[in-house]
Amino acid sequence: MNLTETTDAARPTAGLAPSHDLAASHDLAADLLTPEARRDPYPFYARMRRESPVHRSAQGIWYLTRYADVEAALGDLRLSNDRDRMTRAYVAQGGNLKAFSRIADRLGHVMTNTDPPDHARLRKLANRAFTARRVEALRDGIQRIVDQLIDRAVEAGPAMDLIEAVASPLPTSVVCELFGIPPEDHPRVKSWFRCFGRLTEDIGKFEEAIDQFDEYLAHLVRRRRADPGDDLISALVATQAHDDRLTDSELLSTCFVLITAGDETTTHLIGNGTLALLRHPDQLARLREDPALIRGAVEELARYDTVTQAIVRVVAEDLEIGGRMLREGELVYLFLAATNRDPDRFEDPDRLDLTRPGNRHLSFGNGPHFCLGGPLAKLQAEVAIGTLVRRLPELRLADGAALDWRPNPLQRRLTALPLTY
Repeated sequence: MNLTETTDAARPTAGLAPSHDLAASHDLAADLLTPEARRDPYPFYARMRRESPVHRSAQGIWYLTRYADVEAALGDLRLSNDRDRMTRAYVAQGGNLKAFSRIADRLGHVMTNTDPPDHARLRKLANRAFTARRVEALRDGIQRIVDQLIDRAVEAGPAMDLIEAVASPLPTSVVCELFGIPPEDHPRVKSWFRCFGRLTEDIGKFEEAIDQFDEYLAHLVRRRRADPGDDLISALVATQAHDDRLTDSELLSTCFVLITAGDETTTHLIGNGTLALLRHPDQLARLREDPALIRGAVEELARYDTVTQAIVRVVAEDLEIGGRMLREGELVYLFLAATNRDPDRFEDPDRLDLTRPGNRHLSFGNGPHFCLGGPLAKLQAEVAIGTLVRRLPELRLADGAALDWRPNPLQRRLTALPLTY
């Protein structure tokens, strides 16, 4: 699941099918599906920004790649995040209604799939429980988990797959502690998370995992009502007691989103960030010399190779962007990754600079749907990457490592990251 307020489960990808732009002879949208773009999409984004920054396909799908346009779009309520609008738009452009509707219904009317005023109400609930103080209090626990994972990897031998050994188990372990999930249940939760991260590969298994996890969450909520603890589910239950407009279904959906949303994105923030450092030894050396750079380094790593490449909105009311008229009911892809390399916003944007000033990237969104879990994801990346750099001074890519990314153009996720140390 994404950390930003869009879940893979509720976002169509069919709009990325090959198409011809009405204003350009070359099919720029189709380029994003090529093997070359899968390895490195950023040159393709650069071309789209130059030639067709507000790009409309034959199916009526819009692609926005400029920073100014996407930043404005993220705060514009005429671009909706509502589940029902999204379903209608998805069907209108040829999507599988049965599969999409069933998945969307499972997620319910969560804050990630609603517009104001419901979004503001649900977001307020989450904000009360998911505070900055609660996140920062996790630092020591995150450090303990990271050290344990690295210890285990080092004991196993002089090589590891960073995704499997550290980046994937870390966010699952952290969220289990945050939500008070008993240790004996961690393996089950991790297996469900693996299914959630592979929605596009097996919808059936995804739906089965959703059913099982929903039932498990309902059980946890009942236990916390009877016996509250010092965990986030107890905090959400307590918050509900002060807001009688919050239904049990909304409470469960909020728990679901907060628990699952950061897993895959945090994993690949760590993976993509570590790979970027290894490919830029001068920046890696700077971080080793000055570990205090780690907070700004994580911001730059999030900008440089963005995990959530794009998010989706649907036009709720006609509006003009970049001289093009977007009509009600049309789908819009906001390419966050493209905005993060926009030379009109970032100087020398293709250069990795851990001390980059004014780094207002859009990796975690902007506006009313700005990512609630962003601080937790960045904290985990700070601890994980900082510890890897400090503890493994000879860390490098394994000889002959063949890197590959999962086949989802909206997400930048390595299948593995083989390292030696």
